[in-house]
Amino acid sequence: MSALTPTTSAVGSSNEFARWRTIDIIVVAILAVAFGVVFWAWNAYVWVWLKPFGEPWEYIITGVWVMPAVVAPLIVRKPGAALFAEMVAAIVSVLLGSQWGLDTLLSGFVQGAGAELVFGFVMYRSFGPIVAFIAGAGAGIGEALHDIPVYFPTYGANLQFGIAALEIASGAVIAGIGGWLLVRSLRRTGALQAFPSGR
Repeated sequence: MSALTPTTSAVGSSNEFARWRTIDIIVVAILAVAFGVVFWAWNAYVWVWLKPFGEPWEYIITGVWVMPAVVAPLIVRKPGAALFAEMVAAIVSVLLGSQWGLDTLLSGFVQGAGAELVFGFVMYRSFGPIVAFIAGAGAGIGEALHDIPVYFPTYGANLQFGIAALEIASGAVIAGIGGWLLVRSLRRTGALQAFPSGR
């Protein structure tokens, strides 16, 4: 047999790695719905408090909006988890009355895709704080790539750069490191025993 030919056990292991179980789907969906409610509350009660500080400083807290894209993959460790979680959270946010309307869905898609690319790059095999940090930054890059042309096309280059930099940094720290710490705390409670992340 060629060294490049996958064995039956290797193929089986790969299929098992990619296969979503019912519990994976349910937990990610519940997690995403919870984050969708958090998004709504964050928009209504926290985001408005930073408005007086002006741009770009209010964007230092946008990492909360991309947390599902990091937390879900850290828990279930399945391809597509980042995109699935971020999109469900965005849908819930829209249904609850997001001030950005249906554009929230597009924003959720690019944010989830940004984190998905990072986890995909490491083949969904590495879930430490460094990967979480980079995945959060990836989600922040997706956020910036969406926000700058949609909401700030007439802003000066310095202000555009400032907004993008804060979105990326916020994604890396709040969603990346914050998400990793959240999952670690959940693991210590024993709540994640049904998942590879809890073993």
